[in-house]
Amino acid sequence: MTDKNGVENNRDSIERVYKEKVKFEIYGEEMIEKRVKSSGNSGRVYLPPNWVNHHVKIIRID
Repeated sequence: MTDKNGVENNRDSIERVYKEKVKFEIYGEEMIEKRVKSSGNSGRVYLPPNWVNHHVKIIRID
C-alpha cells in the first residue's frame, strides 16, 4: 500500500530503509563516543553536565 506521496507504508519497506547504512556529515563543538546502557524498557547514554540545555544529535553506528 502507498500513501499520498507514493511511498510504501508497510512495515517491511520501512525496516529495509533503516537497515541500510548512510553517511552523515555534521559540524559540532565536541564529540563523545559511548555505548548505550540498558535502562528499564529503553536505553540511556550519560553525557557531561556541561552539555545540559545544549542541542545534541545521536547516530547509531552499529
